[in-house]
Amino acid sequence: MALYWKRLGDRGEHLLVCQRGTHFATSGFCVDWTMNALTDIKLITMDLDDTVWPCDSVIERAESILMEWLRIKTSRIAANYDVDSLRQHRYKLMEQRPQIAHDLTRVRLTSLRLLMDEFGYLPSLAEEAMHVFIRVRNQVCPYPDALPVLRVLSGEYFLVSVTNGNADVDRTPLKDCFHLSLNAAQVGAAKPAPALFNQAIAWARVEPACALHVGDDPQRDVLAAHHAGMRSVWMNRTKSEWPEELLPEPDASVTDFYELEQQLRG
Repeated sequence: MALYWKRLGDRGEHLLVCQRGTHFATSGFCVDWTMNALTDIKLITMDLDDTVWPCDSVIERAESILMEWLRIKTSRIAANYDVDSLRQHRYKLMEQRPQIAHDLTRVRLTSLRLLMDEFGYLPSLAEEAMHVFIRVRNQVCPYPDALPVLRVLSGEYFLVSVTNGNADVDRTPLKDCFHLSLNAAQVGAAKPAPALFNQAIAWARVEPACALHVGDDPQRDVLAAHHAGMRSVWMNRTKSEWPEELLPEPDASVTDFYELEQQLRG
């Protein structure tokens, strides 16, 4: 597939034109090529955590380093809280303030500010603590298959990362792979709400049927994309069985990005 800009007469306007073989589509509409399930895709949205890189180990390390920082800088907090109880503090805060629950950075920062106030520390220490966490949180290691395939796909499709988390793609090894990166804090809602998908679709100026989402979570990724009118690929690195109670099933299931590339090639 080739992407290029086409001038419209003498008006000085341009449309993004998508060419696949002898078939063409512009950014304003999508042609139904009906070759197979994934042949007319122009936009691919991509989950991040546990799709392009492992998440749990990164968060565990970031929280461990933050905890050590708290022991040094705020010993009274560290004497009363550990990693698990800090997490419970955030969960309780999310229940009390559901209007910020989608913004994980704001939740963690607010939790730290409340604790600083409770234990008699300067509020500015909360920002310092947050910087410590975010720095380590962005020290991700993409799966070996992610970077080479994403580099190829970024030259053939609109590629947009969409995440409920607070990773900053520009601070990771994948910084040059995405044309746009969106998170729940920016759009005001977390998946499975459609806001992230809708924002990506509006940016790319494509129809939802020409958009594909790739993610590891059956509900927050696969079903959420379906409800947004998109197609979906389940990144099933663990080779799990699809939950029988969840319908519809994904348009495709893959175990790595090489398989995804094969599916897109038809």
